[in-house]
Amino acid sequence: MNATSSSEGGPTATDPGRIVLLTTSHRVAPGLLSWPAWQALHGADRVLCADGAHPQVPYLREAGITVEEVSPAAEDLVGACAGGRSLVVVATGEGEPRLTDGLARLAGSGRVHMPDLELLPASYDLPGARLLDLVQVMDRIRLECPWSSRQTHKGLAKYGIEEAYELVEAIEDGDRDELREELGDVLLQVVFHARIAEEDEDEPFSIDDVAGGIVAKLIHRHPHVFGDATATTPEEVKEHWLRTKAEEKRRTSVTDGVPLGQPGLALAAKLSSRVRTAGLGVPLPVGEGVGYELLALAARAEAGGVDPEAALRAAARAYRDAILARERAAAPVEEQKEEEEEQEEQEEQEDA
Repeated sequence: MNATSSSEGGPTATDPGRIVLLTTSHRVAPGLLSWPAWQALHGADRVLCADGAHPQVPYLREAGITVEEVSPAAEDLVGACAGGRSLVVVATGEGEPRLTDGLARLAGSGRVHMPDLELLPASYDLPGARLLDLVQVMDRIRLECPWSSRQTHKGLAKYGIEEAYELVEAIEDGDRDELREELGDVLLQVVFHARIAEEDEDEPFSIDDVAGGIVAKLIHRHPHVFGDATATTPEEVKEHWLRTKAEEKRRTSVTDGVPLGQPGLALAAKLSSRVRTAGLGVPLPVGEGVGYELLALAARAEAGGVDPEAALRAAARAYRDAILARERAAAPVEEQKEEEEEQEEQEEQEDA
């Protein structure tokens, strides 16, 4: 249709046209675009892309869409839309900031009859998509960083413990920003170890194997969610969990799988929990010393639904706060004493 004719309701010479900025996610396979995106692409008079190596370009051309490798200025793009033409700009990874800034300046000037501007996401990130970025970044760091490329599972073990404790501290402090950061640090340890494991010559595994394993475990241990079993209370859920866990591990003792290297109170509580859950009725050992007293306290706390390790940490933090308060209260006295000593010293020097 002639752009100067409007007898059939089509565009006219004064119609400013339409510009569509098409964005895509590099975390989604190229070619997987939304239906509105395909409609905009097939209906456009011109499709432009500044990056000829853009991963979407081959798939667009395969679909019969002509893609011009060009990076026009905002003024040129507005002019190309005159007469009601529709242009689609396939955005690069940076999002075309030069073009969008230029269009914003033109629109703000009030001197240009602007075309309709539309930002059209052609593909969206699914939940968890940024984990792909983490895997890619970790892979590059492992290959190029002089420190990271030399790390081993054993060398990193201490950091895993440290990060776990820092996460617990963030939870106890109730600091949301700190919690988010510490969760990231713990996640880094997982991805780092998985990346190192890929290089094992005898038994390699990847982050996908790690994720696949925990997904299978969660599904198997939640038959009330993914199967035909039913559970309406937390206690019934725990029964399902313990039963399926026992089937998986085929343990010969309730102590199997209890890490002896964990803090003493946590270890005592875990053993007490295993014994109580199994109904073994094993009495606590009798002995002299603080260790046996702490064991009894830990068992009593666990039976009462209290985490003894967390309880002791909370008490220790209260003690820490009391120490700080005493130090703050004593500080002015100490400062006054120092000032008096300095004044006496100055007076002695003047007398001399």
